[in-house]
Amino acid sequence: MGKDKKKDQKTNADMASEDTQTANPAEEQEQAAAEATAENPQGAQETDEKEEKEDNSTGEISAEEKLEAELAEQKDKYLRLYSEFENYRRRTSKEKLDLVKTANEDLIKELLPVLDDLERAAQNNTKEGVELASVLEGNNLIQNKLVRALEGKGLKKLDIGAGSEFDTEFQEAITQIPAPQEDLKGKVVDCVEPGYTLGEKVIRYAKVVTGS
Repeated sequence: MGKDKKKDQKTNADMASEDTQTANPAEEQEQAAAEATAENPQGAQETDEKEEKEDNSTGEISAEEKLEAELAEQKDKYLRLYSEFENYRRRTSKEKLDLVKTANEDLIKELLPVLDDLERAAQNNTKEGVELASVLEGNNLIQNKLVRALEGKGLKKLDIGAGSEFDTEFQEAITQIPAPQEDLKGKVVDCVEPGYTLGEKVIRYAKVVTGS
């Protein structure tokens, strides 16, 4: 029985020893690291510096990737904006071109009836027995119709005749002659070609002869 008691005590001691060895592996690692540091303090410092550099390197890469992402986003926005502007430019250019091509459409439509009258008058004038008075009357009617069509689009004839004051804003002197009368000196003696305005703009200056 004494032998059995000693055997039990030995078994309990072994179990306690095993529990002590496996109880705290983290403490054993810390103790081993402390012993390694104590044996080689320079190596431990180099390890810490290496880990710190790796952390800094990771931070720098993250910042670079962030900048690249922002750059890509800005580039995408620029390309989209440029594409929209190009589409707008093409569209407005086409609209302007179409406007230029059809700008005189309304005026042409107004002049077509006058053209028809001129063609009919030309056909009638070639017939035998046509009186001069009827030809002149027909021409006057066509001229009045043309004038009305042009005035409806804003055309206005400048009222300039002999004795009018010479005004460079509306007139162009093509020559100068001695004034036939004293009161015509420096004034318009004759209007060779009438002038016209379209709205408020002079589209053709009146060509006049002035007296000296």
